[in-house]
Amino acid sequence: MTVPRQPSPPDVPGPAGPGAPERRRPEDRRHMIRRRWLTATIIVLLIGVPAGYLLISANQSRDSGRDKEKKYSATGLTAGWPSKVQRRLYDVPVPPYSAEVAYYETNNWRTSRLYVQFLTSNEGLETFLEETGTSARRLKKDDITISKRDQKVVGWEFTGPGPWSGITHDQDDPAPTQDIVVNRANPDHPMVYVVSRTTP
Repeated sequence: MTVPRQPSPPDVPGPAGPGAPERRRPEDRRHMIRRRWLTATIIVLLIGVPAGYLLISANQSRDSGRDKEKKYSATGLTAGWPSKVQRRLYDVPVPPYSAEVAYYETNNWRTSRLYVQFLTSNEGLETFLEETGTSARRLKKDDITISKRDQKVVGWEFTGPGPWSGITHDQDDPAPTQDIVVNRANPDHPMVYVVSRTTP
């Protein structure tokens, strides 16, 4: 005789037997809200803080660029480096890592001029002078070699604290001739002013 099979009882939570997987209790509403709030806060911090930092940095950089442009535009100078072609044509090898670099170029049928200024190190100055064909030893104390006319073109005034020194590096045409003035008010970082002129 066959005994009828009894249906399985529905799953009823109860004590787990040995070796049975532990059942997770359902998450209450308060815990769920707290967990979601914490997750949202972490996401905001991970995305918002770097984005805010980038925005502030970009604004500071833009403001700094505007300040430089305003400072130099009154004198005709353009903040930034002359192009490679200009540096090669006028033989003005601005040293790497120079600061406060600005330039201005004028052209007419007789003479073309490139006005350049930059702040560099003593090593940078020596390298610059050697690459133009002269040396720091040839700089003459208190010799302002850039003419009043050229000073006026870009608003340079060589009246601040020195010591000042200068040299005119003459070359035969078509090679350019450079008038160079150096201010060593900061003995470790000389400020260099150059007017390089060439005859087409």
